[in-house]
Amino acid sequence: MNKKSISIFILSAVLISACSNEKAPENKTAVAEKPHYELVEAQSAGVGQYINLPAQLAAYQEVSIFPKVNGYVKSVMVDIGSHVKRGQLLMELEAPELIQTMLQAKEKYERANADYAIGKENYERLKQASQTAGAIAPLSLATAKSKMLSDSSLCNAEKANWQIEQTMLAYLRVSSPFDGIITERNIHPGALVSSSDKNGKPMLELKQEDKLRLQADIPEAIAINLNINDTVSFYLSALPGKKMIANIARKSSNINAQYRSERIEMDVMNKNGRLSPGMYANVKLYSKGNVEALTVPRSAVITSTERKYVIVIREGKICKVDVATGNETTDKVEITGLLKSGEKLMLHPNDEMKDGISIN
Repeated sequence: MNKKSISIFILSAVLISACSNEKAPENKTAVAEKPHYELVEAQSAGVGQYINLPAQLAAYQEVSIFPKVNGYVKSVMVDIGSHVKRGQLLMELEAPELIQTMLQAKEKYERANADYAIGKENYERLKQASQTAGAIAPLSLATAKSKMLSDSSLCNAEKANWQIEQTMLAYLRVSSPFDGIITERNIHPGALVSSSDKNGKPMLELKQEDKLRLQADIPEAIAINLNINDTVSFYLSALPGKKMIANIARKSSNINAQYRSERIEMDVMNKNGRLSPGMYANVKLYSKGNVEALTVPRSAVITSTERKYVIVIREGKICKVDVATGNETTDKVEITGLLKSGEKLMLHPNDEMKDGISIN
């Protein structure tokens, strides 16, 4: 075998080896998978939940007692912690000048009354004499009648003035306006009190404590679904672990513009006097939920710095709908907006999705 034949043989072997090592190209067609969106229906139902809110006890009635007239404190019959009944005398003031003013008013009334009696008697006599023709001039009779009426008006005015002075004198005796307990005392016998001192402390502070008000401020979205006589449970910090029950007695029907909340009150009986106004409480109430709201999983609601919305699928396209949320649990939330029950929403949306994109 000559050199040329050897070269041809080697070249043939190399080509055969290269062809055997080279794999046939695979005919794979790249198929893009369509994204999968999990959908959920908006259900027509509210979300009930238990809510814990701070509250406090307040006296059912309370009043700060200030002096109505100027005077000196003569005696004080009560002290802090005194239980009093309605109409019970609490303290006495003394003001001799009021007594003198009242006596003067009485004297003026009696004088005016005497003048009226004389004027009336004179008119009656002239009226009787006028029955005889020509005995009494008509002008004299009219003058006597006018004087009688004037004396009557003056007598009534002086009587009213005397009654006013009697009333002012009665203010020297301070009585309890309702059953309660004295919680504050700031005066002692001999002290000068003035009705014109509007910035001073009250003489006495009286509170009704056999019945208390439990006051709580409820967020407006929850308060709208609460009704009178709904049951509320609460716990007091002073009595840890003791569950107490009350019913909603009053709703203010006014939303606090600053806190967006409504004040509700429950009546709490306190016959044994164990509870006190000002005690801190924790209210636990059940919110039935908004019957006009829709319920969706919490993951279906997107909350950004600018808006709160859900993504609805309408005619196969993405549609972002702004919503407001209400009651919520660990997995569900109430929403209200331009939605209908049964509409399909994305269960796990993201804020990068654009309006109008088809998902078919």
